Amino acid sequence: MYKSYYPKASEIERKWLLVDAEGQTLGRIATRIAHALLGKHKPTFTPGVEMGDFVVVINAERVTVTGTKTKSKMTTKIYHRHSNYPGGYKYINLRDQLQQHPDRVLREAVWGMLPKNRMGRALLKRLKIYAGPSHPHGTNNPVPLA
Repeated sequence: MYKSYYPKASEIERKWLLVDAEGQTLGRIATRIAHALLGKHKPTFTPGVEMGDFVVVINAERVTVTGTKTKSKMTTKIYHRHSNYPGGYKYINLRDQLQQHPDRVLREAVWGMLPKNRMGRALLKRLKIYAGPSHPHGTNNPVPLA
């Protein structure tokens, strides 16, 4: 009879991965980021255990969107939110969201690929997104995510 391997908290080693989003497609980079946050790239991956690494994304404002309706997608893709107050519904299209808050576009795409529970929310806290090329995590020697 074989016993399943279940990693202890002290055995989990977390690295800092660096992702440059310049010129990359939104959905494809989001899947790579979600994969690294979940820890699926590690040989000791165990479902239900937070084994992922920290991910730092730079140049989020330069991410591209492709598809059959790329030009219309910039105006028809809508991000919704509600303040839970009457009349608190707000929306913004993809073009305006990329100009005003480019980090939110990538964060929403990654959140759509993570589990919607307390583990997913904890994983999303390990994602650091910056619109420009600079970030304050340079002292940790980030490893580029291939």
